Amino acid sequence: MMNIVSQRCIILSLLCLATASSRAEVDLSKLPPPSTKTGVTFAQDIKPLLEASCVKCHSGDKPKAGLRLDTLENTLKGSKEGKVLVSGKSQQSQIVIAMAQLDPESAMPPKPRQGRRGPGGPGGPPAGGPPPGAPGAGGPPPGQHGGFGPPPKPLTPAEVGLVRAWIDQGAK
Repeated sequence: MMNIVSQRCIILSLLCLATASSRAEVDLSKLPPPSTKTGVTFAQDIKPLLEASCVKCHSGDKPKAGLRLDTLENTLKGSKEGKVLVSGKSQQSQIVIAMAQLDPESAMPPKPRQGRRGPGGPGGPPAGGPPPGAPGAGGPPPGQHGGFGPPPKPLTPAEVGLVRAWIDQGAK
């Protein structure tokens, strides 16, 4: 009896370790290379990228994960879980891994989940009622923070490379 219980505990432990290690392992060789551009700055080069793809969710009073990306100071501060970039080390920066979408668990912007089919479908608002943004709709107008409008586009490999260059050059 003890032998069966011990075997099950060992198998369960191995499964847990395999799951945890598979999430932690990201193939960094798939990261786009850093841009060769020199003098990359937040204000000139990075802020426009973040505004186009990130600040819809990562700004304001209640940013997702407590991460605000609307200013240099907020970006360097990181999220409620800690810093998201390591100045001078883009390959070790979680923000780069998320932007490059190497890990499905942390990919930013998040990849659409299957089963979300819009109004009336799983994960969508119920059918009927006023259209989004109409008076009485109970949400922000289309295209503003709240999930209406087109989802943000992921950064291109060249844009991720520019973020990498910015971080490698000191994140200024």
